[in-house]
Amino acid sequence: MVIFPDGFALPAVQYILMIIFAGGVVMYAAIRQQPAITSSRVLALAPWMVFGAALHVQYVLEALPAAIRPLAGTPAVYVIVAIAAIGTLVTLDMLLASTYVAQALSVVGVVAAIIAVMGVVFIEPASLRVSVSFIGIGASVILASGVWVGLTRIVPETQLTAPMGAFAVFGHTLDGVSTAIGVDLLGFGERTPLSALIIEFASGLPTEAAIGSGWLFILVKLLIVSFAVWIFTDIADTAPAQSNILLTIISAVGFGPGVHNLLLFSVAG
Repeated sequence: MVIFPDGFALPAVQYILMIIFAGGVVMYAAIRQQPAITSSRVLALAPWMVFGAALHVQYVLEALPAAIRPLAGTPAVYVIVAIAAIGTLVTLDMLLASTYVAQALSVVGVVAAIIAVMGVVFIEPASLRVSVSFIGIGASVILASGVWVGLTRIVPETQLTAPMGAFAVFGHTLDGVSTAIGVDLLGFGERTPLSALIIEFASGLPTEAAIGSGWLFILVKLLIVSFAVWIFTDIADTAPAQSNILLTIISAVGFGPGVHNLLLFSVAG
């Protein structure tokens, strides 16, 4: 069975070599500088995830210049955004007092995200459906808040993972809710084979006529991310930097696709 999402493809060799070189330079600089990995700094990476999601939407809609388009595909977009964000963090850590690094990292990410999102909006402004994003974000905030409160009540120790644990729950909730909106309300398909199997299974249940087929995908996402947050509880207590890094990765693979979905649904009919 195919396990990669539809559209998954490595860029040409010259792009791969460029990515490897840039990644090596940033990794070397990070090892030399060893910037502190605090909760505020990793949360400042959220706008960078939005930046990557918007770039990939432009890739899907074939709106990027041909020279840089291969860098915005899957999985290259994850790598180049990580390289850019980590490189910016290391640079800011060298130039600024540590108390200002998180704010500066966030500001740079926000600027990049705004530019990328505006690039999406201006592709087809006539067909813009902002309500899709508002509905998806609102529903995700409410549902994720309830899940996080319930999780910390059932397993109080999971509070040790905050704020990254809470953000991971929100990110995967957003991915689940946005996918359900696309499948049940807008007629979009799911590109990831395993996710598509879950949705297909739900479509064969008696509940499909009443609540659609996306609910099961949301439930599975919430169970998986809740379990992930729970198993990182000990790490968050004994090795917070490692916990922050791992939870950032987990958050990115939920929050990034969720933002991508909402942006794509807002401009593509």
